[in-house]
Amino acid sequence: MAQVDAEIADRLRSDVALINQIGQYIVSAGGKRIRPRLVLLFANALGYQGKDQFTLAATVEFIHTATLLHDDVVDESSLRRGRQTANAVFGNAASVLVGDFLYSRAFQMMVSTGDIRVLHVLAEATNVIAEGEVLQLMNMHDPDLAVEEYLRVIRSKTAKLFEASSRLGAMLAHADRATEEASASYGRSLGTAFQLVDDLLDYDGETHELGKNVGDDLREGKPTLPLLVAMARGNDAERALIRHAIEHGEVTRLQAVVAAVRRTGALDAAREVAHSEADAARRCLQALPASPYREALLDLCTRAVERSS
Repeated sequence: MAQVDAEIADRLRSDVALINQIGQYIVSAGGKRIRPRLVLLFANALGYQGKDQFTLAATVEFIHTATLLHDDVVDESSLRRGRQTANAVFGNAASVLVGDFLYSRAFQMMVSTGDIRVLHVLAEATNVIAEGEVLQLMNMHDPDLAVEEYLRVIRSKTAKLFEASSRLGAMLAHADRATEEASASYGRSLGTAFQLVDDLLDYDGETHELGKNVGDDLREGKPTLPLLVAMARGNDAERALIRHAIEHGEVTRLQAVVAAVRRTGALDAAREVAHSEADAARRCLQALPASPYREALLDLCTRAVERSS
């Protein structure tokens, strides 16, 4: 990861001062760096030792960071990872344009590997992520959203880049097709579990723990799984409360919504779905030989669903 960070710092450089400033602001915020870790772990688990793993690990982190810059503008977010978002500090226009720079730099980096399959995988992933963002926008303020549609957004918006990162690691090692597909399936399931937990934590924590504003999802009118389950299980008053909150993005009665979510067991139900996805990810690792890298991938499954931030 130190080599990946060095690659990120090198590739962030630009002759345009504002790009350097915003790029450094975002990267220095840290984060879990799960996607680049997946590239490295799968590559090494399957015997690859070359330098392209660092380039591709940095590439997926650039794509992820670009989506965060754009997401925070769309969502009008002011806090991420415990500090102000780039758009809150530098403005919406600068954030969008630097996000565009990161996307284009990512494509330069993936082309530099000389592998057309790498370009294919990441171009498709970037496109699916964009579709997921638009789907989520269409679903805003819709309390009648089906759980299947909610999961479709998660698999497009979040899990797709987890999937691509895992696949890239296997591709670098020239794994056979079955192993490559198992690796990609691991990423897809892990990413789904990760986002499910992210969504439930919006109703199960404090701002200082999560590094975000508790209730942001509700303010944006996002019908996430805890709310959908609570409406399905709740009484008439609770259903009316949550429906109104989603439709109007109302957070004035956030505590009442949180109480309904907890009373109906919606948080436990959402975490149970996340555990199911994590278990599916674990089963995919049977395709990998025993190694410390495989153990680290197993550990990621546990960390993804048991975290509190």
